[in-house]
Amino acid sequence: MTGGTVDPAYERLRRWRLVLGGDAADGTGCGLAGRDAAMDAALTALYGKGDKEGKARQGRERSAGLGASAPSVARWLGDIRTYFPSSVVQVMQRDAIDRLGLSTLLLEPEMLEAVEADVHLVGTLLSLNKAMPETTKETARAVVRKVVADLEKRLATRTPPPLTGALDRSARISRPRLHDIDWNRTISANLKHYLPEYGTVVPERLIGYGRASQSVKKEVILCIDQSGSMAASVVFASVFGAVLASMRSITTRLVVFDTAVVDLTDQLDDPVDVLFGTQLGGGTDINRALAYCQSHITRPADTVMVLISDLYEGGIRNEMLKRVAAMKASGTQFVALLALSDEGAPAYDREHAAALAELGAPAFACTPDLFPDVMAAAIEKRPLPIPEAV
Repeated sequence: MTGGTVDPAYERLRRWRLVLGGDAADGTGCGLAGRDAAMDAALTALYGKGDKEGKARQGRERSAGLGASAPSVARWLGDIRTYFPSSVVQVMQRDAIDRLGLSTLLLEPEMLEAVEADVHLVGTLLSLNKAMPETTKETARAVVRKVVADLEKRLATRTPPPLTGALDRSARISRPRLHDIDWNRTISANLKHYLPEYGTVVPERLIGYGRASQSVKKEVILCIDQSGSMAASVVFASVFGAVLASMRSITTRLVVFDTAVVDLTDQLDDPVDVLFGTQLGGGTDINRALAYCQSHITRPADTVMVLISDLYEGGIRNEMLKRVAAMKASGTQFVALLALSDEGAPAYDREHAAALAELGAPAFACTPDLFPDVMAAAIEKRPLPIPEAV
């Protein structure tokens, strides 16, 4: 560095030195000091090469430098929050949990106070829910409450517009809102107002779609697989359930399942209670869950059934498919989401996904940002905006 300017060649060597970890054979010949040395120490604690597979072994001391005590881990968490941006911190936290077996340390209050809260951490906390001592539970709830509040703010502002009322395409109104204008009819009705010099039609009368009557509420049933791999989906779906439940035009039911089925609808006013009412892990009986949901459908034509699952069925496969076919035949809109998360393509049972697709219920992964559009399309009985259908 000269005159306050960073030497590009040195900066490249510095970055490679941080990536490679400083072994004698790294070839950079670059030394680190000050903040860079502290960053390197934080990286070495997690990604040190002493344990070549990067995972803790039972009965064997970890080579990475976090140690087995909550205070040392809490200090490390504080360090990485100092040296790295939030997105990187979240990745490093997940790596620490996976590589170093730190899940049990999340039961310590001082550890929870040091973490950067995100959806994945909430999923881990939920999986440890039953093992938490009472002294830790309130701290864990505070962490979950913070993430839920952030999600609610993000999702609530995104969700209401497309769901405040489905379009009634058989009705016509003369003072439509911009998004409700029927452009084909509007242009046809105003062709006499065509201006050749401008090459356009100036409409004197707008024609638009009406809104469906709110006297008949649409019913949404969210049926969530709470197996361990579905952690992020459980978090997003639970918060969405609470947001949907707050909307007067929709009646929402929230059901979670493994081999048992639990109806959490009466807790939807508090998403944190909903999340702590789930138990991640265990087997999966989709057929049993669908049977429960089917028994609560009283107005099939006004009901949207959303199954959120990786489709690894431990119950009766043929019965599951028969139930989906019966719901579809009765007029219920059936949506199968392989995941509701910001992550990439999930692992799922492709045979079951293909079987659902043959029944007219394509299974696909969905991001939280797209979910409101999927729900709006399902309620209006329009083609779903499917990103990657099976």
